[in-house]
Amino acid sequence: MSEEDTTTPPLFTDLGLVPEILAALEELGYEEPTPVQVAAIPPLLEGRDVIGSAATGTGKTAAFALPLVQRIDGKGRGVRALIMAPTRELAVQVAEAVHKYGKRLGVTVLPIYGGQPIERQLSGLRRGVHVVVGTPGRLLDHIRRRSLDLSAVDYVVLDEADEMLDMGFLEDIDAILAETPEGRQTALFSATFPPRIRELAERHLRDPYRVSVRPPVLETPLVRQVAYVVPRSYKLEALGRILDLEAPTSAIIFCRTRTEVDELTESLAVRGHRPEALHGGLNQTQRDRVMGRFREGTADLLIATDVAARGLDVEHVSHVINYDIPQSPEVYVHRIGRTGRAGREGTAVTLVQPREHRLLKGIERVVRQRIEPARIPTVADLRARRMELLRAELHEILVSGEMDGYRGAVESLADDFDLLDVAAAAVKLAAEARRATEPEDERDIPHWEPSREERGGPDPRGPRGRMDREPRGGGGAGRSGPMTRLYVAMGRRRGLRPGDLVGAITGEAGIPSRAIGSIEIADQFSLVEVAEEHADHVVRSLSSASIKGRKVGIRRAREGVES
Repeated sequence: MSEEDTTTPPLFTDLGLVPEILAALEELGYEEPTPVQVAAIPPLLEGRDVIGSAATGTGKTAAFALPLVQRIDGKGRGVRALIMAPTRELAVQVAEAVHKYGKRLGVTVLPIYGGQPIERQLSGLRRGVHVVVGTPGRLLDHIRRRSLDLSAVDYVVLDEADEMLDMGFLEDIDAILAETPEGRQTALFSATFPPRIRELAERHLRDPYRVSVRPPVLETPLVRQVAYVVPRSYKLEALGRILDLEAPTSAIIFCRTRTEVDELTESLAVRGHRPEALHGGLNQTQRDRVMGRFREGTADLLIATDVAARGLDVEHVSHVINYDIPQSPEVYVHRIGRTGRAGREGTAVTLVQPREHRLLKGIERVVRQRIEPARIPTVADLRARRMELLRAELHEILVSGEMDGYRGAVESLADDFDLLDVAAAAVKLAAEARRATEPEDERDIPHWEPSREERGGPDPRGPRGRMDREPRGGGGAGRSGPMTRLYVAMGRRRGLRPGDLVGAITGEAGIPSRAIGSIEIADQFSLVEVAEEHADHVVRSLSSASIKGRKVGIRRAREGVES
């Protein structure tokens, strides 16, 4: 028998990061680095070129972004760092991460990608930024316009290089790198290393340090794995419905940060659950008290971060729920391994935001198992489930025979009513009493289907820019006939959410929600699809209405300009 490994996992404080970055990570609730971060951050901080073999979802964004913001430190003028990514979704995601990590150091960042109005990007470049994150095609466009000067770049990252080459960007990448100084530091990350990637690295990297992360293969045949793709604004409602439908006997719900753990614990307690929070902010006495309640069953839900949940000894957990999708396949394996133990069956549920669909596919590739897609339970599903539970409770009462005190009430009604009707009335009374204590959420949670691009191929719809896309109605289920796009002069900066538009359209125009198609929320405006037969009526109805207390302009969208 081998000796137990008691090595303490490294912390972010062990990697050479400055206090400002450590404070940002603490604020974000990050508790420990992933393997690729542990391996890549120190050599990148030393100024070495790095080749990283790491798939989507291993935490590689922080692995290259944290050293990047530390090394440029918000000093100097002009673009100091360039990050290339294959898609607009990834470019936006990386830019957001760089902003969060570097804001205490004064680091500014601008995403550049096709589909977004180029005037907005030109304005941002004229103001001046330290970091540009972009797709190769649009970056090359700016270089040719002379609106992007890369002569002062110290740091270049090629993120998901294999995907960029698969999409035909090799010549563009070579042309872009030719505009950067020869003495720059370069990091290249790729899930696979075909000959073309090796040749690219040989041309543009100098004596690179090699980092390779190989997560373990999943072996949990007794775990049913399902994923629900749901927009962020609907995650809490979706989780509530999933818990009602699954009815776990005991469940661990994983969140990414301790702040999210505390907020989710409070929200679920308000909804009638018995949750307990477990994260790195608790001392050992508090941890022991929480685990005692969970083991005894006085708490049915344990809301935890990965660090806090390490080494938990719990005999049986019926469900593991990833409220936040894990950032690495290895973490996913560790999480769901806490259910389906000792020959018992278990269930692993993962909530995925639409833009995180790539993370899910990356986890599937590494664990070599498909995660079953599922639809968010509807209100009708929940009613059917509650009736099923009520039937089961009635069956237990009938089997127990403890009904003597109630027979008199039934006998007094039997002379005037059929006994089957009397029983049905009693069931109705019980169901309505339960509904009064468990109010239903009538909010329509949109169903999302990945585009062809997000499934791995080109998207025939073309680039759409930075939008919060929330398709509704199962990709057209329940609708017939053509759809028309409407332009609404209000967007994300005014706090507009898809639910606000749905409420305004169904409330003011009186049309059913199934007549509403995809909703896209941009910073300054929104686009919403409605059935052509209702389009003019919706425009007239909303022209005199208010959304979030404001009068807004609405009209048919101009084809080609607002599409």
